Amino acid sequence: MIDGGFKAQIVWLILNGKTEAALELLAKEYQVSVPELSVGLPKGRKTTAYGCYNAQKQAISLLNSDMLMNPFVVLHEFYHHVRSRGVDRMHRGTEGNADKFALDYIMQYKLAISKLDLSSQ
Repeated sequence: MIDGGFKAQIVWLILNGKTEAALELLAKEYQVSVPELSVGLPKGRKTTAYGCYNAQKQAISLLNSDMLMNPFVVLHEFYHHVRSRGVDRMHRGTEGNADKFALDYIMQYKLAISKLDLSSQ
């Protein structure tokens, strides 16, 4: 089980523009390759999507550079990367589970921040 401190650190890195470092740590933790990261959605993708994952290319594409610092979007797409590591590389992750994965990391970050706030009073 991954501890809350690690999850909080990952969110902090993303919020502070160190998304590639966060992806490297995540990949090491989940024992998968580091996904390629790019800004701009592939042709034919809905412009309403903030990000997408391409299992064949092992790549996360984000709508724009603002999404590089959006932990929910980055973690949601990373979940798809982890779940697609099977033999056939099919996209196995559901959207709901990807949302839960991202929200869990964000909640651990919020919890860590609230503990810091309490300890500084």
